[in-house]
Amino acid sequence: MVLLPKNPSLFTMPCDVKASCPITIHYLLFSKPVGDYQLLRKGKRFTRRVFDLVPVCVRDVVSWNSIISGYLQKGLCEEALKVFGKMLDGRSERPNELTVASVLTACGRIGDLDLGKKIHGFLMASGIVFDVFLGSSLIDMYVKCGQTEDARKVFDRLPHRNVVSWTSMIAGYTHCGLFREAINLFREMQVAGVMIYEATLACVISACGHLGALDQGSWVHAYGERNGIKMNLPVKNALIDMYSKCGNIDKALEIFHELIQPDVFSWTVMISGLAVNGKSEKAVDFFSQMEMSSEVRPNEVTFLGLLSACSHGGMVEKGFYYFGSMTRTYNLTPRIEHYGCMVDLLGRASLLAEAKKFLMEMPIEPDAVIWRALLFACRNNRNIEMAEFAAKQILQLEPRKCGTHILLSNIYASVSRWSDAERIRKIMNVHGIQKQPACSFIEINGVVHEFSIADTSHPETNIIYKMVIGMDQLLRSEGYMPDLSYYVNM
Repeated sequence: MVLLPKNPSLFTMPCDVKASCPITIHYLLFSKPVGDYQLLRKGKRFTRRVFDLVPVCVRDVVSWNSIISGYLQKGLCEEALKVFGKMLDGRSERPNELTVASVLTACGRIGDLDLGKKIHGFLMASGIVFDVFLGSSLIDMYVKCGQTEDARKVFDRLPHRNVVSWTSMIAGYTHCGLFREAINLFREMQVAGVMIYEATLACVISACGHLGALDQGSWVHAYGERNGIKMNLPVKNALIDMYSKCGNIDKALEIFHELIQPDVFSWTVMISGLAVNGKSEKAVDFFSQMEMSSEVRPNEVTFLGLLSACSHGGMVEKGFYYFGSMTRTYNLTPRIEHYGCMVDLLGRASLLAEAKKFLMEMPIEPDAVIWRALLFACRNNRNIEMAEFAAKQILQLEPRKCGTHILLSNIYASVSRWSDAERIRKIMNVHGIQKQPACSFIEINGVVHEFSIADTSHPETNIIYKMVIGMDQLLRSEGYMPDLSYYVNM
């Protein structure tokens, strides 16, 4: 049968197995197309049983790698790692670079940092050539486990770097919220003369969007076009997201309308972008267009943007309609973030009693974020009783975080309950809860500047403070007085 054009199937393979010696089984399973992922995709349990029939002395590194990569492609990371453990226990075949790369990928996906570090140590001691392929796998593993410093150490020690290793590190910084570091590394990549690919561009554009760095994002956009980098769908989606986050919603719309076949991410970032830019009704219209297109179905993230639009636009009835349509029309189960949007929707509409009722009747346990949405609504409506109730729930979940104490103190101050505001301040002092300084960003001539309260670290601090004082005096001379009703010196 092996000599025939037709390959063995899941129906003929059991007979083949019973009639064959272990070496033949090994050949059938791993030398023909029925092996590896193709067979695992159709019947992983059967494939594993056949693999287990093969004596350890017959299994080679190719067969081990086939099973491990097959599990990995199916998303069964724990199973892949179990097979790797058996491979080490058998000691018949030593892992090669493909084995290590697959195992590192599995560690990154499930966040198993301890095992990832052990694999790193094994790699260093094994004599396996530490090339750019394995280096990129290590970087990716450390990044997905939140260890950007370890990832950067691996990156810096690579004897040779290619576009994959550079992009892995840039993507890692972006994934972990280190957006400045991502942009700085992109500049180093340009200086090094490494060719930029689409994936690199998408990561850097995303970092610019999160920083609100419109000038830098626009420059990266122009750089990509100038250097002939293909503006594929992921890059254009990143551009839509960046321009939306930076407030240039018209440019975002222009890019969206250029798309030949927008995917669900394209629609989602556009709906969310319209929502955060105060165009709630247009965001809802876009969702309707998405539904009518019938080519793309919304996902859970799409509904987050849509519900946010309803919340910011005060569209209570539409918000509840779309919230219900998640289950009714699209068979999507609302997550806690969707319930949070609904509490925020009711709170912004000053429907505090309804917000509390909705929150208390949720089928899942509310977290601190949802209670905080209610607390913010209480501040805006100066509802002290409900604010105290919401704050109590938050402090049970997050007793050491300062934000709730400060917000509750400000609410007391807004209604001139100074003794209660002072009491909250004393509680913070007794428990050693310190206020974290807020910070803000501004982009000037393509450079992002960061400032915090009482900050003197900027090289032009004296000039900046003189300008701020002058502006304050000018405003006061025109009759402006700041609203200090929420202010308490913490």
